[in-house]
Amino acid sequence: MTLFLVLIIVAIVLGLIGAVVDGLLFLLFIGIAVLVADLLYMALRTRHSARHRPFR
Repeated sequence: MTLFLVLIIVAIVLGLIGAVVDGLLFLLFIGIAVLVADLLYMALRTRHSARHRPFR
């Protein structure tokens, strides 16, 4: 969970810097890519852990 939160914060910071600073638009795209990768990671992790959890 810590990795997920750190990657979300990194994506937001990169996105803000890329949107505000002139000439650093590529940082916005990197921030978006990190956000999408982080969401996919969390979705796969949640799906994987739900599958192996014993039913009570």
